[in-house]
Amino acid sequence: MKLLAITFCFFLFFILTNTKFSVCIGSCRENEQQALESLKKEVYDPRDHLSSWIVGKDCCEWRGVVCHSMTRHVIELHIGIVDQIGNKPIRYDLRINNFDWLPSLSNLENLEMEDVDLSNVTNWLQVISMLPSLAYLSLYSCRLQHIPPLLHHNFSSLETLDLSKNNFSSSIPRWVFNLPSLVSLDLSDSNLIGAMPREAGNVTKLRNLDLAYNKLNSTIPNWIYRCKDLESLDLSENKIEGVVSNAISNLSSITDFNLSRNMFSGNLPNVIGKLSKLRWLDLSENLFEGEVFELFNSRSNFLPAGLRYSSSLTELILRNNKLTGTLPESVGQLLMLERIDICNNRLEGVVTESHFTKLTQLRYFQASHTNLTLKVSQKWIPPFQAIHIEIGDWNIGPLFPMWLQTQKNIKSVDISNGGIQGEVPTWFWNSQFEFLNLSHNQFIGEVPTWFWNFSSQLGYLDLSHNQFVGEVPIISSLSWFWSLGSNNFSGPLPEVSPNVFILDLSNNSFSGGLSHSLCETNKNRSYGLMFLYLEENDLSGEIPDCWMNWPKLIVLNLRDNKLIGGIPKSMEVLSNLVSLDFRRNRLTGPLPSSLANCTGLLKIDLAENEFVGQLPPWLGMKFSDLIILSLSSNRFYGELPPEICYLKHIQILDLANNSFFGIIPRCISNLTAMVTGNKLGEADIEYYADRFGELLTESAMVTTKGNSYQYDKILALVTSMDMSNNNLSGDIPISFTSLVGLRICNFSKNQLTGRIPNGIGDMKVLESLDLSENQLSDQIPQSLSSLSTLSFLNLSYNNLSGKIPVGTQLQSFNSSSFQGNELCGLPLLTNCNSGGQNPNVDTENDESNEDEPDWFYIAMSIGFGLSFWGVCSCLLFKRSWRHAYYRFSDSCWESLCVKLQIWGWI
Repeated sequence: MKLLAITFCFFLFFILTNTKFSVCIGSCRENEQQALESLKKEVYDPRDHLSSWIVGKDCCEWRGVVCHSMTRHVIELHIGIVDQIGNKPIRYDLRINNFDWLPSLSNLENLEMEDVDLSNVTNWLQVISMLPSLAYLSLYSCRLQHIPPLLHHNFSSLETLDLSKNNFSSSIPRWVFNLPSLVSLDLSDSNLIGAMPREAGNVTKLRNLDLAYNKLNSTIPNWIYRCKDLESLDLSENKIEGVVSNAISNLSSITDFNLSRNMFSGNLPNVIGKLSKLRWLDLSENLFEGEVFELFNSRSNFLPAGLRYSSSLTELILRNNKLTGTLPESVGQLLMLERIDICNNRLEGVVTESHFTKLTQLRYFQASHTNLTLKVSQKWIPPFQAIHIEIGDWNIGPLFPMWLQTQKNIKSVDISNGGIQGEVPTWFWNSQFEFLNLSHNQFIGEVPTWFWNFSSQLGYLDLSHNQFVGEVPIISSLSWFWSLGSNNFSGPLPEVSPNVFILDLSNNSFSGGLSHSLCETNKNRSYGLMFLYLEENDLSGEIPDCWMNWPKLIVLNLRDNKLIGGIPKSMEVLSNLVSLDFRRNRLTGPLPSSLANCTGLLKIDLAENEFVGQLPPWLGMKFSDLIILSLSSNRFYGELPPEICYLKHIQILDLANNSFFGIIPRCISNLTAMVTGNKLGEADIEYYADRFGELLTESAMVTTKGNSYQYDKILALVTSMDMSNNNLSGDIPISFTSLVGLRICNFSKNQLTGRIPNGIGDMKVLESLDLSENQLSDQIPQSLSSLSTLSFLNLSYNNLSGKIPVGTQLQSFNSSSFQGNELCGLPLLTNCNSGGQNPNVDTENDESNEDEPDWFYIAMSIGFGLSFWGVCSCLLFKRSWRHAYYRFSDSCWESLCVKLQIWGWI
């Protein structure tokens, strides 16, 4: 009994001395109570997060305060930790302006602040470094703007340091990697720049290192490879370059390894296969190259050091690199593998059932945008039950992959561009998909009616570029992306759900009006449609005046239909509109002033309609960011307003086939994008749809070289100006030649006069130039022959005269490019010297030149006379030269006579 009592007392003592209670017996220390009360008074707390901090009440009972059970010192302080209600976080908007109260908490071991505004606390690091017992420090998302260097610090006990999601805008200070007790370091998403320290102090205890989502631009320093206890390394989303050293095999304890979204290059390090504890490997979105086989087999087909022995590997992510070769069958030996992602590489070859032999745990198989071929039996039953299958761009067909029927938990399928033909099996439509992509195949037949009505979970659907037929009655209530373009769907437009984000019904046979689909909506609902593509259908009637229902529209494309009437006034509410395309309809009327409210437009294409009137000045003043303006083939008239020169970012300006008159504006050199090349550099005009990372690319029609082309992939490189087939007069302004970034120019079929500007040779990227059917005169500028990029030229039917400049380019064009002028020289058959006349020299001048002396012969005679008498004068006045000359002459004569006598000629 006595022994039991002693044991109980010892156990009680152990509990009391080793357990931390948030509620203590007695009160916390007076100085610490006062310090926290001081913080309570000064903190900005609009949501009353610190409501439990009641002045006069024991601070050990306050929320977020933890005291030692025996000493009653505050040892933990947690402020601003985000709560959750359902899936939504609750943020408290706390702000602390100083840390004057913090030194009083000298026994603090754990300091954690989350989403607290500390931007005014400039000395935060100096104050915190005065806490000798601090072991855990987390200032996550606290708006810190500077991480200063420290010559001396008191962080010898610090084990965890989390300063993630701040905005330091500086390099990593050296003291961070000189903390001897440091186990975990998280500096992710903190706008760190520059190189990682090349040397580090005693950080051998480091287990977790997270430097992701910064702007670090060095190579991996060697000291990282020496951290043998490292379990998690995340360097993703930086600009780190170079190769991954084979010394990575030293990281024998590592389980999570993430180098994604950097600039690493070279071959994949096959020694990764020696990391037997590795669970998660992400090398995606880099520049790794070489054969993917090397990652699985370092020396032989028996894989002595391959990833096969990494039995714990669950995720392998290699997408968006430059990997080549075939996918080795040994990947099927990774028993614990749940996810493999090899999308967007240069892989090729055949994948068979052997590649999946032991992948019983596989849930996510992502391998789209490769050149792989799937060859499995139609009766194949995979050993896995996948959730996500992504094998777009594989050679799968021509038969439908029946093995998908065995996947009972499937939620996402991408078998696009697989060469599959025929009808989709009925059982397939019964699956409860969240993501489905069957695009770019040769599917036929109707989509069952129940699929449209009961696909309640389907968020992403792409059936485009097939041969599906039938009607589409309704767009699912939960769907946000629907692409049914380039099929044979017919009937009226379907009802649109408020949740639809992107809707593409283009290039089908939908008929009827727009009102049923767009205007008969629930007035009490907010509609989120942002991208609407209805081009190339048989839609008719007027454009309805109910655009107030769709205020979030970014892209509206109604091109190639049979719509009539004008542009409705309600479009003035579309303040987010970026692209407007009504090309090839039967729309009439002037440009309404309501359109001027859509100031964010980058593209306006109203070509091939029946619009009338003059161009309003606001067209140039309101759309300062406009890149594409196409108003060709309408009935516009009047002078071109000078405000059109305000379109500094315009790259495609098409005003052809109208009735504009007057001169070309002299301010044309203000079109900056045509001077510098383009606004967007190498980037195209793209719209990013966030949820599934969908990237939508803008397109534009451009007429060049006598044909119309649609540009999308290289749209950003196109600069075009087309004012052809109008009634423009006057000369081509000299300022036109300052558009040195212009590639396509067409001023044909106008009444332009004067000369072709001499500076046209400065337009070094000009590819197509059409000035035909005008009244241009004088000679072709010599500088035009220096345009090496020029591939199309038409100067026909003007009043040009003289010789065609000789160069490497102009003589390569067909003679039709110069006909209808008074020109000569190649490629024309007219010789500039034929008939004794040069067509570019006036006959009267030729006759007057006949009596002029030939100065060549006169100069030659004078030269001969001077030379002859110069020699004779020397012989006449210089006796010694004269005697030497005579002796030389006699010697030559005697020698000649002897030779002739010997030869018998004398």
